[in-house]
Amino acid sequence: MNPNLIVRYLKKASSEFTREDIIRYCVDNEVEFINFHYCGWDGRLKTLNFVIQSEEHLENILTAGERVDGSSLFPFIEAGKSDLYVLPKYRTAFVNPFAEHPTVDILCSYFDREGQPFESSPEYILHKAHEAFKSTTGMTMETMGELEYYIISDEEDLYPVADQKGYHESAPFNKFTDFRIEALKLIAQAGGRIKYGHSEVGNFTKDGKSYEQNEIEFLPVNIEDAADQLVVAKWIMRQLAYQYNVQLTFAPKITAGKAGSGMHVHCKFTRDGKSMMTRGGELTEECRKAIAGYMDAGTSLPAFGNPHPLSFMRLVPHQEAPTSLCWSFSNRSALVRVPLGWLKPIDMAAKCNPLEKPDDRDFSEKQTFEWRASDCFADTYLLMAALCAAARHGFEMSDALKVAEKTYVGLGVNIHDASQQKVQESLEQLPGNCVAAAAELAKDREIYTSKGVFSDALIDWYIKYLTDFHDENLREELKKDPEREMRYVLSCLNNG
Repeated sequence: MNPNLIVRYLKKASSEFTREDIIRYCVDNEVEFINFHYCGWDGRLKTLNFVIQSEEHLENILTAGERVDGSSLFPFIEAGKSDLYVLPKYRTAFVNPFAEHPTVDILCSYFDREGQPFESSPEYILHKAHEAFKSTTGMTMETMGELEYYIISDEEDLYPVADQKGYHESAPFNKFTDFRIEALKLIAQAGGRIKYGHSEVGNFTKDGKSYEQNEIEFLPVNIEDAADQLVVAKWIMRQLAYQYNVQLTFAPKITAGKAGSGMHVHCKFTRDGKSMMTRGGELTEECRKAIAGYMDAGTSLPAFGNPHPLSFMRLVPHQEAPTSLCWSFSNRSALVRVPLGWLKPIDMAAKCNPLEKPDDRDFSEKQTFEWRASDCFADTYLLMAALCAAARHGFEMSDALKVAEKTYVGLGVNIHDASQQKVQESLEQLPGNCVAAAAELAKDREIYTSKGVFSDALIDWYIKYLTDFHDENLREELKKDPEREMRYVLSCLNNG
């Protein structure tokens, strides 16, 4: 039942794909084109098209890769030494759902002129971060992303949804259910491990246009595969929107007072395939240490998760977006939320289906915790790498469990409520703009550069990139001029 057509044909998991498997699929299914995909510094997939000339030609493409101009892909590469290789990762192969001719697409890794992984490639930085995490903790890190997005179309009067009341609406009140279902299908065919999709809170009209918010969530997988899946999913969703003749945007904020779009990331740790998140119905020390790492690195993580002035217009109180460094259970005002995790041994399915015999299966392996600050303007690989480094940092902190205890906020406590002013004042606050985030990154750089994950040169370049926005007062300035604010937002809709 696997939706990936290559998996279904070869009858093997994508993680087991070999070069010979890809060649066999292409020969047997008369594939005419191979597309290489790789991310540039803007976080978007780039494409290189090959017409397959022969089986020998196909094998050469899959073995040798190809050259690309690195200086056109990464702003910190000099034109005088810009050549990079791109090599396909066979496990990522999928059938292109949009191509008119039979085509197989594959994600690539960058290599330098010495044939070594390109150290400053975001994808390789993530790989280094995960290797450092595994060697430090003996565990593997899994993540799952949530893609929130708006579809912008002409306003329609029939079956309108009340302003900001779109959460989990069904058609016909949700106008783009068919789009979402089609996106789910195509992402799954491309290897994305989908959890579900649904409509979201955001729903409003302005100047004859309808703005409808939806969301697609994934299942936890190896953190490196999770990043690959997200960039492919965003590419598919934009391509599909183009076919529907609507605009799709992952922008973190559309306008003031309306729900913003985040890219929440759920985290999970396993050892030998077994979840290390809970024990005896309680969060493990391992889980709480990782959360403490996020609390300690919490002011610098937005440098990677919110790298644009528009990102910080979403991180405001009373919008289910975090502003304070704290964690809690089932609390959407917290920076880190521990969602319901099936920890009680109760067969709820049997309770609602009397014909079923009660089952004592353990579903606690579903437990995750959720980083809630980031959005889709983040480079997916760098964000995942930073989260991985921060989690490892938690295991290296001598006082991690004390930090976790200090930053915990009780169940049901809304820290944005006026009655919780003392709690809010006791907590450290997230930076409010890119310049402030850059300053926090400078303070915390060793969290990210330790064990050679991020280079000092890249951190320095990134600090300058953020500082050059000069957005210390931008939010206040735009508030005074709504027309300028809307022009600014519209200019950013295709970022990320």
